[in-house]
Amino acid sequence: METQLTTLLDISYPIIQAPMFLVSNVAMVKEAMSSGIAGCIPALNYRTLEELRAALQTLKSLKPAKGAFGFNLIVNTSNIKYKEQLRVICEEGCDFIITSLGNPKETIIEAHKVGIKVFCDVTDLGFAKKVEALGADAIIAVNNEAGGHRGTISPELLIKDLSTQCTIPIISAGGVGRKADIDAMLSYGAEGVSVGSPFIASVEAGVTEDYKQACVDYGANDIVMTERISGTPCTVINTPYVQKVGTKATWIEGLLNKNRTLKKWVKMIRFAIGMNATKNAATKVTYKTVWVAGPSIEHTKAILPVKTIVAQLIT
Repeated sequence: METQLTTLLDISYPIIQAPMFLVSNVAMVKEAMSSGIAGCIPALNYRTLEELRAALQTLKSLKPAKGAFGFNLIVNTSNIKYKEQLRVICEEGCDFIITSLGNPKETIIEAHKVGIKVFCDVTDLGFAKKVEALGADAIIAVNNEAGGHRGTISPELLIKDLSTQCTIPIISAGGVGRKADIDAMLSYGAEGVSVGSPFIASVEAGVTEDYKQACVDYGANDIVMTERISGTPCTVINTPYVQKVGTKATWIEGLLNKNRTLKKWVKMIRFAIGMNATKNAATKVTYKTVWVAGPSIEHTKAILPVKTIVAQLIT
């Protein structure tokens, strides 16, 4: 399974274990690397810069001769920790950074100074061309089957559009739960895939057993879009709690969102409330089950070690 991605990161299989808020951790990435794929963690999974630095140092010490690890950065103004997180990552070093939700220019410049590759999340050709022009090393093409904040274009159309119009490697994100899905993405022109949701139900994932079991018990038809987490549509499992509270913004939020002055603050408050609810559901026993996942949980049949999940993806 040699592709431009395996060459770029010196890995055996063209798979990145996607960075997932609250879910991804050092233990998962360690097992990913030892299984021949790359692993990635959101920098926001660490409350302090000291914790982030410790994770970087641990992963460097655990990295096998053939393997790669990276960190995800939210690069827009909503992440007040961004610049300091970037500084720590560049000081300690890793193989790659995945940027999301903002202009990656500064990240690309600073990361390249210390030999770190930068992959950028995009949802369409317009954004892809922009990050390519800025010097990105690869593009993460987020399609309409991704978990969390997903795109609007199907995997096939998005990959074919980007791979024919861009010169840097395209990594498809969304809709991969088995090897047949990987084969399909590569046949469309992708050089690799970013896989998230199947790894939620891993032994090593840092979430509750209830969250993991939900990814086993529910399937693709149980994934719905909600505006109640961050203000931006996000995919979650349609649990009884989600059905009870609904998936649309409240009428007062809708009214305030029309006010240009108040819109920013409404979004910030909604984001804070939603993230807190998501964190509690992922890490504590609670009836308020707001579990983020994508439709690829359709192929998740048991809670398994990361190594077993990787083996199922490549065989």
